Order: sequence, then C-alpha cells, then structure tokens
Amino acid sequence: MGFMDRVLFGDTRQWVCAQATGRVLEVAIGTGLNLRHYPDGIDLTGIELSPAMLELARRRAHEQHRTVDLRIGDAEALEFTDSSLDTVVCTFSLCAIPDHRRAVTEMVRVLRPGGLLLLSDHVVAPHPALRAVQRLAELASVPLGGEHFQRRPIELVRAAGLSIERHDRFAAGLVERLAARIPDTALP
Repeated sequence: MGFMDRVLFGDTRQWVCAQATGRVLEVAIGTGLNLRHYPDGIDLTGIELSPAMLELARRRAHEQHRTVDLRIGDAEALEFTDSSLDTVVCTFSLCAIPDHRRAVTEMVRVLRPGGLLLLSDHVVAPHPALRAVQRLAELASVPLGGEHFQRRPIELVRAAGLSIERHDRFAAGLVERLAARIPDTALP
C-alpha cells in the first residue's frame, strides 16, 4: 500500500482522516495506515475482519501512542447502534468487501443525524479503454482476492440520501474520495 499511496493515492489518507470528529469508526482499518492522520481529541474505534491485520494495527497504534479501540468486526454487519457515531471512515476497502452495498448501508445506519461519511477508493474509470482493462483485471482479481475495480461508492452514497459536501476524483479518474453528510433531522 505504501507504493500505491505514493504513486496513485497521494494525500488521500490525510484528506479523509483530517475531517473526522467526535466518535469515529474506521471500517476495515487494516494494518492501521490511517492512524497517524487522525486529529487529536477524537474517540476512535477501528474494526477489521482479519485478526492478523488487526494485530499489526495494534502495534502501529502503540508505536504512535494513539489510543484506539481495535476490534474484530464485519463491515456488512456493524455491531453499533443506529445513529450512534459522528464520523465513519473507510479508505481503499470497499473494493474488497464482498457486499459493498450492504457495507455502505451499515455505515449510514450507524451515523447520527448530521454525521459525516468519509470514503476513498479506486473506482471504475471514466475512459472506456481503462474500463476495459479494469474488466480484464477483475477476471483474476475478483476470484483470487475479491478485489473489484469497477465499483463507484458515490452512487450508493447519493442513493442513500446523503449530501455530498466534498468530492474529488483524480489519477485519470481512477481514485475518488468524498465527504458526505447524513441529513440533520433534528427539529429546530
């Protein structure tokens, strides 16, 4: 991932994590590559399906003196109550979650009214030639590692009724990041 961060993803981890506030959940925290980018003062929980990756995240958190609640968890069935979180973060992981639609639905479910969803991932290319290459790559990447190249999470976020506050697409349109807010349903 370090190579991809340098060559393709740029400052995306910092862009995403710097916006997190309050009670924060990072879905598919992996080895904890985002930890150093979070602001101080947040209440951070990270979930990950892989115990081995979670152990690496624990080591990274310890080395960085970062307090974080790290747990085994499934993005498709979040063990958090409805409307209980201020921010949900997911970076470069929706591409590998089998039911990414269910995962986004779960992320939206756990966000409080006015809460912020922060996503980044590689996405389906806007150019037909690049999309053809992605389709070919998926012939091997999906069965071997569950890696999808032709997803577009922003469409799921819009369909869920969130308001896109910030959006950026770069690297020939292959990388997309967004900040979307749950409507604040509180009465004045």
